[in-house]
Amino acid sequence: MKQKMGKLSYWAGAEEKDDRILVPDLGPLTSIHDRARELFYFLKGGRVDYGLQHSLSAGHCRYGRLYKSGHYEKWNDHHPVHFVCHSAGAQVVRVLQQMLADKKFEGYEESTNADWILSLTSLSGVLNGCTRIYLDGINPEDGQSLLTVSLLQLLRVGVIIYEWLDIPFLKQYYSFGFDHFNLSWRKIGLCGLMKGLLFETGPFKSHDWICPDLSIQSALKYNRHLQTFPNTFYFSYATQMTKKLLGFTVPSSIISIHPLLCMRAFQMCQWKHPAHAPLPYHGYRDEDWHDNDGALNTISMLYPAFPTSHPHCHLGLDYKHGQSLQPGIWYYTLIEGDHIFFIIARERAGVHFDLLYTTIFQRCRKQMQRITPSAILLEVI
Repeated sequence: MKQKMGKLSYWAGAEEKDDRILVPDLGPLTSIHDRARELFYFLKGGRVDYGLQHSLSAGHCRYGRLYKSGHYEKWNDHHPVHFVCHSAGAQVVRVLQQMLADKKFEGYEESTNADWILSLTSLSGVLNGCTRIYLDGINPEDGQSLLTVSLLQLLRVGVIIYEWLDIPFLKQYYSFGFDHFNLSWRKIGLCGLMKGLLFETGPFKSHDWICPDLSIQSALKYNRHLQTFPNTFYFSYATQMTKKLLGFTVPSSIISIHPLLCMRAFQMCQWKHPAHAPLPYHGYRDEDWHDNDGALNTISMLYPAFPTSHPHCHLGLDYKHGQSLQPGIWYYTLIEGDHIFFIIARERAGVHFDLLYTTIFQRCRKQMQRITPSAILLEVI
């Protein structure tokens, strides 16, 4: 499953060439929980239900967008889905699969189970959190709150004002996905704007947005209850643009890495967890988190590893299609590239783009037909 960024496809418009590939339009700043709920109704249809308890604690409406018809209404364990996920999309689908297993969707309690998902392929997925989010402004002490002076504070103010202005032609082109918070001036007025800016209401007060979900602390909370299910195939591609030089971790190529990520790569190579902040988990070491792709730590992309390691196996780039693969195991591959190497700019990735996706699509469509060949491919960011 793929996701669009506004009107821009992350995946070079592959969805326009094959109707078996779907691209959900999920909010780019909404939380992992809310995206998982939206993803379910995108496929099955109906009005998005974020859940009563979650909505009350997060301070937003229980119900969201209405899908008059689902994009894959026959979705079930006999018509499962292959998910190809980039970055935070990997955790979104893992949360969705756990919700399916735990019967968390009202009206579907008798039917959903983990087998509705046939395979999950993670591309530079945030499986264990990342340290960049602390550099941007998430407080490393708790992994949720914002530092007083930070880039994310500027983002927060800009988003609140953008949502409050609620200019139709801009929202049609790009939406942050916070409609269920009712941040428009039409609903909250000037007083509501001031409350949002002062952390009294909205997603930034309840931490129900994507950045807190990307901290190591939040990843540990998710990983404590997210299972690796025995009938689902799991694959991950971890990207890396760093190397060891005289005992230090440095970017491997300033020329090859995207200019937007170059400075962040340097910063992440030098990351040191603040001495005053408690360590996120037992056995944490800064050096384990230095290798990165300019946006995420390579250790986070391999497989769910903290607080306990899930079953995993290295799968090299010389993988043969006749090789026997087993469900319930995270097969991981390490590739050289930055965080956006295989998305958006197909021309930049060149032949590697086609080789990677050819491998993924062949694996999805030919090799892992568990019950029926009637499966569809979705790509999620």
